[in-house]
Amino acid sequence: MTLELWVYYTLAILVLTASPGPSVLLCLTTSVTDGFKSAIYTALGSLTAIVGIITLSFTGLGLVISTSELAFNIIKWTGAAYLIYLGIRALTSSQQSYDISDSKSASSPRKPGSLFLSGFIVGASNPKAIVFFTALFPQFITPSASLVMQYLVFVITFAVLELSWLLFYAWLGAKSSRWLMQAGRARFFNKITGGVFVSAGLILSSTRAST
Repeated sequence: MTLELWVYYTLAILVLTASPGPSVLLCLTTSVTDGFKSAIYTALGSLTAIVGIITLSFTGLGLVISTSELAFNIIKWTGAAYLIYLGIRALTSSQQSYDISDSKSASSPRKPGSLFLSGFIVGASNPKAIVFFTALFPQFITPSASLVMQYLVFVITFAVLELSWLLFYAWLGAKSSRWLMQAGRARFFNKITGGVFVSAGLILSSTRAST
């Protein structure tokens, strides 16, 4: 891969990763409710899932999935259902305020595995990512060059930018948590994020492979 081609790819990925989506919202809310360190596990889960999507897209399996209505719908409805579940859980939460302590979720601390899995499900459940990367990679692949090296460049570049943005948004969530610690604001925050999660789930459920 030439330097010029890599710069164009990096710019495309920079725009993609900087745009807030379900994974960003999940990391932000996790940082607020469970702390920044917990959000790191969520971010790593999401990153792992999307790297898997990149691998599928690069090897050509992404094309099979993106053109299979059954596979596309399974991924789509799984993702939509989970996002709506997260939204309903936030909307129905009776929590009135957050408690500053060594563990922000002292009443029910979430284990790293649970946080990682939550991020992984949200990251893996967007079938549009498969379509996007399947369409993107042919624009940057040089057939005469080593495909393994190009794959590594694609993945490492994406991983660095994606993780940086996820952690940046998580940091913003941690910084805003002190404002949210005041009585009554936790309920307001849950209503807002719950509505966004439900909306994201409904939008995802309406997507089609051809769009």
